[in-house]
Amino acid sequence: MADMRFTVLDLIDIDLKEHNSLNLRCIGGRKGLTREISIPDLNRPMGAIMGFFEDFAAHRIQLLGRGEVSYLRRLESSGETQTIRDMFNYPIPCCIFTHNLSPHQDFFDIAEKAECPILQTDLGTADFSARLIRILAEIFAPRQSIHGVLVEVFGLGILILGDSGVGKSETALELIHQGHRLVADDVVDIHCVNGNVLMGAGANKIIGHHMEIRGLGIINITHMFGVRAIRDRKEIQLVVLLETWDSSKDYDRLGTDDHVMEFLGVSIPKLEIPVKPGRNIPIIIETAAMNERLKSMGYNAAKEFNKNILKWIESDSDRSVFFGHDDII
Repeated sequence: MADMRFTVLDLIDIDLKEHNSLNLRCIGGRKGLTREISIPDLNRPMGAIMGFFEDFAAHRIQLLGRGEVSYLRRLESSGETQTIRDMFNYPIPCCIFTHNLSPHQDFFDIAEKAECPILQTDLGTADFSARLIRILAEIFAPRQSIHGVLVEVFGLGILILGDSGVGKSETALELIHQGHRLVADDVVDIHCVNGNVLMGAGANKIIGHHMEIRGLGIINITHMFGVRAIRDRKEIQLVVLLETWDSSKDYDRLGTDDHVMEFLGVSIPKLEIPVKPGRNIPIIIETAAMNERLKSMGYNAAKEFNKNILKWIESDSDRSVFFGHDDII
């Protein structure tokens, strides 16, 4: 997450709905809400609470569930708090208690003195862990922005690239008119999830579903075509590079060669489509999307065609050899 500082307060303020909601609230250590979260992972600090600090992952968010709270209550009853004091000597970003659980007062006092935020959620430990790890993975994912148009065609995320004025937005507009969906126009924000999936979205949510059409100006896709014509984000599964037709260039006519383009270390299939008057680029992209889906299902039309041609050549050669010799009596 380059050039971005993510704090505990940012974590609380994330606006998430329904199955993504974290339901977090601060119940102590408010002075430390500006502490930075630098690692997208969690730690269960039972070992530290018991006094074992070797390999203590102090820089991670500390998650405390029923097991940790049960042991804390045992420490409270015996008046032993030194291990808790030792734990807060480490640079802990924050402690989060699940199941609406709360620590004893000594824990609060030590955390307040250390200015370490104490958060609470009503979610269960397993559910909360899964949600938070998923959210942190997205927040800390490597990112880059690129000029282009991202559309969804037949369920496939297609990133349309090309020089300015080659017709990217006009092509996307025709695809939207045909019932496909716009994700982002002009600037596409790409981030890598789980190291091998590229997700694309508009760089600005407010203007992300507007398009600039030369000679027409700015149009609002949502207002013109309805919410069915847009989506906020989509996995990038195919790159289409539009370029002005060059008669001296030898374009791929069979499609047997696989070309890729790399973003953030992830390779995505790429097609180069030459543009000239009379070519219906939107229908070519629709066909490319269907062809790519067939490839993902194990069928490659170009390779199948090539294999059939080779079979035909071999069988024709065999017939020539067979009928080319006189019968010997």
